[in-house]
Amino acid sequence: MPDPTNKMGGDSAGHENALWLGLRFPLASLLTALRFLTIIPISWKSKEDGRFFQASLIWFPLVGLLIGVMAAAVVFLGGTVLPPSLVAVLAIVFMAGISGCLHLDGLADSGDGLLSARPREQALDIMRDSRSGAMGVIVLIFVLLGKYGALSAMPVATMVMAVFLMPLAGRTAILLTMAVLPYARTTEGLGGLFYSADSRILGLATLFFYALVALIFSWKIAFLLLAALLVTVALFSFCCFRKIGGATGDTLGAVCELTELATAVVFTVSF
Repeated sequence: MPDPTNKMGGDSAGHENALWLGLRFPLASLLTALRFLTIIPISWKSKEDGRFFQASLIWFPLVGLLIGVMAAAVVFLGGTVLPPSLVAVLAIVFMAGISGCLHLDGLADSGDGLLSARPREQALDIMRDSRSGAMGVIVLIFVLLGKYGALSAMPVATMVMAVFLMPLAGRTAILLTMAVLPYARTTEGLGGLFYSADSRILGLATLFFYALVALIFSWKIAFLLLAALLVTVALFSFCCFRKIGGATGDTLGAVCELTELATAVVFTVSF
């Protein structure tokens, strides 16, 4: 398993392990991304564990699109027999379930740590604790209610478009946050396994890809979606930097969920 880097930039080995390794072994790195970001059962030789973590980042947008396509199909089919309010619940459950609730768990842990009155090191310890406190539960409820409120206010046709883009927006936010924030922990953590010298390049490339996909709706919608993503990432990154000095695996999950919420809100007010 590669050693995680706790700062932006990494080293020459990290550079090769990210872009070059991902391009050299596209199937292996893609399967690693699928295994990490979804509950899709993928068998893997134990000796390969961790080798392609950094390389898998180049496939995060594609996995986001895959989740979006599946979520859109769920909404489309559900909308033929269910009212929009229940379809919204179905969409939220599917998007959370397909990722094993990984990002929701990060959101809850981030709420506990970032909203605590404790100093940096203690806040990081709180976020590492698997138990959820009051702040984490409150943040989780608010974000899920926000998603439900936004999605249930849409006609099913609009909801199909929203859930198609939400997972891509969330995974784009993860890479963009990694591009602007260093890894906050000085000890090994899950998020640190993905940082490399190519974090900034991957973040910018993914943002460009997201912009191209958003343009299928319209210039106006694409502008609003990009603005929502950038504002969410900027504000949350500022809060993370002020509180803990960077990002962790939990805060990366949190920014994914918050960006999905912001994306849903854009669709609600734009259609």
